[in-house]
Amino acid sequence: MTTGIIIGVIILLAVFVVVIYNGIITRMNAVERGWANVITQERQKNKMIPHLEQVVAQFQVHEAGLQTQIAELRSGIAKLHSDNIDASQLEQVESKTKDLMQGLNIAVEAYPELKASEVFNNLMREIAEQQENIGAAIRIFNQNVEDFNNGIEVFPNSLVNASLNKKSRVTPFHDSEAEAGFEYKLK
Repeated sequence: MTTGIIIGVIILLAVFVVVIYNGIITRMNAVERGWANVITQERQKNKMIPHLEQVVAQFQVHEAGLQTQIAELRSGIAKLHSDNIDASQLEQVESKTKDLMQGLNIAVEAYPELKASEVFNNLMREIAEQQENIGAAIRIFNQNVEDFNNGIEVFPNSLVNASLNKKSRVTPFHDSEAEAGFEYKLK
């Protein structure tokens, strides 16, 4: 009888460990999928950049700074890889996107006929929509990162992770530029 209880407890413990182990793997896969979605959205935005370059080039002769910003953005997006989760690299890409959008607003002010261009307006709407999609992908990624980090740090998951999975915390994306605008800080 006691042997049966001991075997039952061992089996129950093994099932418990397997469930925790699989949960950690599932959450890590969700983080990787979320990161891949962010990169997919960034690359989709990158597909529009050549069209943007053509339209802007038509309206700007001495605004070479925008062309430089477009090239930097394309280079930054190209550095994002689905097999390397790097929120700091994503932060740089998003910063370059903000700089570019600000430069485009200045170009529109300098060239009022650009504002009237239907192609330019459609392109700007499409880029704004892509930015919204990227924002949504980043929110999903950060939620998956939080779930994963919680999943490897809470007890008893931390014991299973330390013994079997050996997964490390993933750094979520954060926008330091946006954070600088807030006086409130977590303590």
